[in-house]
Amino acid sequence: MDTIRPVLWIGSSLRDLRALPPEVRRDIGQALYTAQFAEAVYVLHVFQKKSKRGIATPKQDIDLIRRRLAEAVRDHNERQN
Repeated sequence: MDTIRPVLWIGSSLRDLRALPPEVRRDIGQALYTAQFAEAVYVLHVFQKKSKRGIATPKQDIDLIRRRLAEAVRDHNERQN
């Protein structure tokens, strides 16, 4: 049986999720997962992609995700000590 892991929201990710339509929030809630942390699910960033033409995630979003991932790693390491 899988253990239930806490969901840890980094930065404004929870507030950003709450600003999305209910059906989107439900889909995201069902899709949350983690590959690096066995103890918790860290939500690094939530945004709605609006561009219909390009598939690339904007650089500013990628940079924010990288900063928040570093914050999640620090938090994870602190919880291990």
